[in-house]
Amino acid sequence: MSLHLSDVTLTYPDGDTRLTALDGVDLDVPAGTVTAVTGPSGSGKSSLLAAAATLITPDRGTVVIDGTSTDGMSRAELTALRRQKIGIVFQQPNLIASLTAVEQLQAIAHLGGRSPAAARDRATGLLAAVGLADRAGRRPHQLSGGQRQRVNIARALMNDPAVLLVDEPTSALDSERGAAVIELITTLTHRGGAATVLVTHDRAHLDGLDHVVEIVDGSLSIAGRR
Repeated sequence: MSLHLSDVTLTYPDGDTRLTALDGVDLDVPAGTVTAVTGPSGSGKSSLLAAAATLITPDRGTVVIDGTSTDGMSRAELTALRRQKIGIVFQQPNLIASLTAVEQLQAIAHLGGRSPAAARDRATGLLAAVGLADRAGRRPHQLSGGQRQRVNIARALMNDPAVLLVDEPTSALDSERGAAVIELITTLTHRGGAATVLVTHDRAHLDGLDHVVEIVDGSLSIAGRR
């Protein structure tokens, strides 16, 4: 289980020219590790995450998910790969208002083809792992912001992904709750073996992560710690 990006270049139309969002990016994320990606607004963090998630096809370069190259894959094949191999923790949880915490996870498991009984067991176990065993029957409006983000994380892990992609998970949380969420992601990554990329603008939470890289104007480099 790993993520590998090689010479990934991505451009967008910009009038009569093209704007370079990613410029020959190379990134290796081993299984069971967390790599934080930092950088200023507009530096390419979101584009990097989208390319790693196979939501955008780069102009050039290779994306390899758990040993599988995405080169030449059809849209349907990429959708199946994401469902089976990639978990995404969105910046905003976007939970379904009518579903309880456990049902949020079970809905994802249904897409992954798990039986109802297996889905229930997996969902219950993940909610316990993120400290929400006693909130399994609560709907989003009955949960705090930090609790909703924990459900978001558990939902992304529901199908046991090889790659976990996390987008600014602390942006709507105070520093204490943000630190707890980062610690939770790190713990679950080390325990479960996913290759995790965590995009963040907040350098206060970088201590304890396995690797830190910085992206500026689409180019990636090793980042210094605080």
